[in-house]
Amino acid sequence: MKIPTLPFTTTDWSAITPTIHPGDTGHATWRTLNIGDLRVRMVEYSPGYLADHWCDRGHVLLVLEGVLDTELKDGRRFTLTPGMSYQVSDFGDAAHRSSTQTGAKLFIVD
Repeated sequence: MKIPTLPFTTTDWSAITPTIHPGDTGHATWRTLNIGDLRVRMVEYSPGYLADHWCDRGHVLLVLEGVLDTELKDGRRFTLTPGMSYQVSDFGDAAHRSSTQTGAKLFIVD
């Protein structure tokens, strides 16, 4: 990830139109700010959400609310609570998918 040249910018996330992304179960609500190749998102997963795909994209993800379960394709599992983050590369063998029983609110940069 390379942050492109841009002026100092503030974001009122409540003013960004949400988009709904269905999972295998539940849904994700994204509020997205795209700046060149950089994508910054505020994401909310509904209770019972399970991603409908394995993701190979690199992210920096911070849990703001709720509990997030992340499974790697190799079988490893991680549970993140508010204040915890994960960082994963675009490269390597860390394909991952998210789920939550209770719902979660995340801040993601990729």
